[in-house]
Amino acid sequence: MELDDAGETSRSPDEPESDMAGHAPDTSSEDVSSSGATPPAGARPHAPPPDLSSSDASPAGSSLDSESSGGASRAGATRAEPSSANGDSTGASFANEPSAGSSGGTSGAKPTGRTGRNLPLAIGVGLGLGSLVLLSVYTVREIFLAVMVVFLFIGMRELTEAFKSRDLHVPFIPVATGMVGTPVVAYVWGPTATVAAVGLTVLALLTTRMLEGADGYVRDVSAGALVVGYLVLVGGIVALLMRPEDGDDRVIIFIAATVASDTGGFFAGSFLGKHKLAPTISPKKTWEGVTGSALMCMLVGGWLVWWRLDGGTVWQGVLVGLAAVVTATVGDLVESMIKRDLGIKDLGTILPGHGGVMDRLDSLVVTAPVVWLLLELFVPS
Repeated sequence: MELDDAGETSRSPDEPESDMAGHAPDTSSEDVSSSGATPPAGARPHAPPPDLSSSDASPAGSSLDSESSGGASRAGATRAEPSSANGDSTGASFANEPSAGSSGGTSGAKPTGRTGRNLPLAIGVGLGLGSLVLLSVYTVREIFLAVMVVFLFIGMRELTEAFKSRDLHVPFIPVATGMVGTPVVAYVWGPTATVAAVGLTVLALLTTRMLEGADGYVRDVSAGALVVGYLVLVGGIVALLMRPEDGDDRVIIFIAATVASDTGGFFAGSFLGKHKLAPTISPKKTWEGVTGSALMCMLVGGWLVWWRLDGGTVWQGVLVGLAAVVTATVGDLVESMIKRDLGIKDLGTILPGHGGVMDRLDSLVVTAPVVWLLLELFVPS
């Protein structure tokens, strides 16, 4: 699960905030004449793109300012559309969400963070997911394999559906088949079968898309290849982590290191965070938060590798933790870039208080290959 460096849980830190919203400019003749320019007939003026790097309260004069000060908001007011990475309007609107500076609702409402999330609910869902992982890994591994495939499949659906906002249409059948089949063959037959399954998935993707004609072929198969590398291959790698006799412990080390990165970043960023890490991508990530993530990851990694793996040492675990904090941070930023380009806040809504499945898997899918490789080098299975 993901905790951002500004003290907010269950949400990617870069997501467009409600405080960026505002009403479209008034299109009355008085305002038009005062600007000195008359728009062409039929043209619809748009509000200037919001500053995505800002995490301050709503701009003065917006509808949220009047709400936070007790004024009545206009029913059904539409928020300004966030700009994508290439400057195009995405058409996404985030209506009726509390601003960062608002009180978060009426008295008696459940506690929420500045993002408007229900924090107790988000924490409860996170603990439930963690319990499900622990129970399945340390009882019947095949249950964990099935749970992982289900979550990755849902994440794949979220990602491919979000791609449609940019007119990217990923062929569903070959990618879905690879998503289910690759972890299974990896767990049963090992690395060679994993490579073969991924390669066949890409081949099936290329072949299937030809049936729809040449228009947009490169665009669609490129998006499909991204999904294969981002999720299908990673599903196979997690299955390889779980395959050895001590695979249950290897999976827990991988997940615990990633969670430690989020947890360390949350506390360090909450109390010490001042210097922005990547303000144009993820405004709430700070260098202090990343430092907290690194310390927590190295501590957890060093302890678990020494305790759970036969022949593992503390220094090996520290290196695993250090690598995990780098990949977990990169994973957050990668998904931030994807969502900014698509102009969306969350890739889904299936997890209450969290968003979509992909909003929780962003760090894990990037961390899995690195942890698997390092553990194979340090403590061969």
